[in-house]
Amino acid sequence: MTRDGDIPTIFNPRRSRAPSVLVTDEGVSNGPFTHADSVGSQQEATADQPLSPLTTKYKTCSDSLCSSSARKIYFGIWVTICVTASWVGATHCIKYLYIMKPVEYDEAMVLAPQDGAGVNVTAIHNHYIATYKAPFFTTWFVTNWTMLFFPLYFVSRLGSRRCESPSDILSESIRDFRDKGFTAGRFLTRCSLFCLLWVGTNYMYIRSLHILLATDVMALFATNISFVYLLSWVILHEQFVGIRIMAVILCDTGVALLAYMDGITGSPTLGGVVLATSAAAGSAVYKVLFKKVIGDATYGQVALFFSLIGMLNAALLWPLSLGLFLTGLETLHWDRLPWPALLAASALSLVANLLGNFSVALTYDLFITLGLITAVPVSAALDVVLYGAQFEGMKLAGMILIAVGFFLVMFPDNWPDYITRLLRNIIMLSHSARWSRRNRHGVQGPHRRDVVDYRTGYIRSHLRSPSGRVR
Repeated sequence: MTRDGDIPTIFNPRRSRAPSVLVTDEGVSNGPFTHADSVGSQQEATADQPLSPLTTKYKTCSDSLCSSSARKIYFGIWVTICVTASWVGATHCIKYLYIMKPVEYDEAMVLAPQDGAGVNVTAIHNHYIATYKAPFFTTWFVTNWTMLFFPLYFVSRLGSRRCESPSDILSESIRDFRDKGFTAGRFLTRCSLFCLLWVGTNYMYIRSLHILLATDVMALFATNISFVYLLSWVILHEQFVGIRIMAVILCDTGVALLAYMDGITGSPTLGGVVLATSAAAGSAVYKVLFKKVIGDATYGQVALFFSLIGMLNAALLWPLSLGLFLTGLETLHWDRLPWPALLAASALSLVANLLGNFSVALTYDLFITLGLITAVPVSAALDVVLYGAQFEGMKLAGMILIAVGFFLVMFPDNWPDYITRLLRNIIMLSHSARWSRRNRHGVQGPHRRDVVDYRTGYIRSHLRSPSGRVR
């Protein structure tokens, strides 16, 4: 037996060779065409004429633009744009919650004119107070929206072309966990631990927005990709790549520059940087532990897991949020609660998480990760327009180092092969361009190429005479 893709029959003697002329009852047929099909043979032969170079080039170009990999790239660009927009929108909506709002209040004053008659006048003053300072309540409220993961997945599966019953979809998601050896108690315990890790990470991220600008927090959170590589190397035994260690060093240097951009005396910047960096580290721990504990999960497993995290958050952590409000550790005025910004932040955060977990079905994971770093310049433009922020000095240098480290971590494992191949192609293109230019215009002077006399085989040489003898 031969394998598919063997080289032609002349190099594979075991492969049977079909005759070029077949003898049948109806006569002799040359190849697939018989005498009865002579008219059709002429038409097909006419149709098989070679295409023009322009048509061939157009067909090749259209095939390459409509291939599956090209479609994945198109989807990936849209996913990157959507992840960037949702991530920036959610972060800036949460930042808007912390801005001090003007509150009007009446104050009675008594004016005493010179004639001694007192006049009561009511003056209206604008006083700026922090009407909302509740990072844990925000975290709890936003996390509750993750309960919609499985319902959205359930509806999308029902709306697909596959005819599946609701019980089949639910049993399939549960059966995948059961096949991995999870019991009900063990699975709920793991979900509770991941819920605490999720809430802690989001709390540090939201708490840091009260201190730093949204762009600073997003740039610091983008360093989680370096933490993911370090933890994957240690826990998941991923391949060691030297350039990624260099990228981790660059990210840490950028974090240090952002930490000391406003000094360390009397400035809360250092605390905000520590919170944002801790949120990035917590996100990396969550991703690596999920890979270690759960493994390769299906879309149904991911949707069910996130919905359980949302339900556990809503059922178990509401007393903590209420206690922080009653003790005065969190400021929350229900009559002036900014519901539009809070709802927008929750919805955009849900969209970002949905894209981050389910977009792999449409595109490459690279485009999803790119949304974290492309969100930084977009957020910087918003900070400049809305708050008049300035990015210069140590802050700008730190963000640039983080961005460079981010892209270096995303380098493939065999990146030296890609660099070598690229340099080789560049050298070959330069040589071919130079030789084609010489052949087209000719070379004058001492560097003129010697002409070969094909009649005598003489090539001008210092080692042989014109007769061919060695000198």
